[in-house]
Amino acid sequence: MASRSNSSRRQRGFAYLWTLMLVAFMGVGLTIAAGLYTTAMRRDKERELLFIGHEFRHALESYTKANGAGQYPLTLDELLKDPRFPAAKRHLRRLYNDPVTGKPDWVLVRQQGRIVGIRSASTQRPVKQNNFDDDDTGLAKKTRYADWVFTYPYDLFTVQLTAEAKR
Repeated sequence: MASRSNSSRRQRGFAYLWTLMLVAFMGVGLTIAAGLYTTAMRRDKERELLFIGHEFRHALESYTKANGAGQYPLTLDELLKDPRFPAAKRHLRRLYNDPVTGKPDWVLVRQQGRIVGIRSASTQRPVKQNNFDDDDTGLAKKTRYADWVFTYPYDLFTVQLTAEAKR
């Protein structure tokens, strides 16, 4: 009888060890899954930021070409309803929130008081560092989302720096 109780104690101890190992492996697996989920969410926000940046870029293009004057807007609201036309002329459907910060806290890029582009206010480091579309090659290897500037034209500052260097 004594041998049976020792045997069942060993079996219970063995089952307890397996349970502890299973819990430990589940913890490690959940930690890895949480990291992958976080990275996937950041990539989704980056894709949304690129989409919204392109929407603003196209709205700025539409605004500057609308009456042939080549003038940029003074406020973002002018992209929603262009005051230069008597009938409602819209260049942008709505003012988007910054997907990285979750707020409508865009940093406006201005020249001579007019809006030529936008950028995020986030100081987070982007996951995407390369393989951008041709219009977004200036976003490569930036250290924070706030360095992702969406202007019209997309190479506005490159063109200006080249023109100034030639003078």
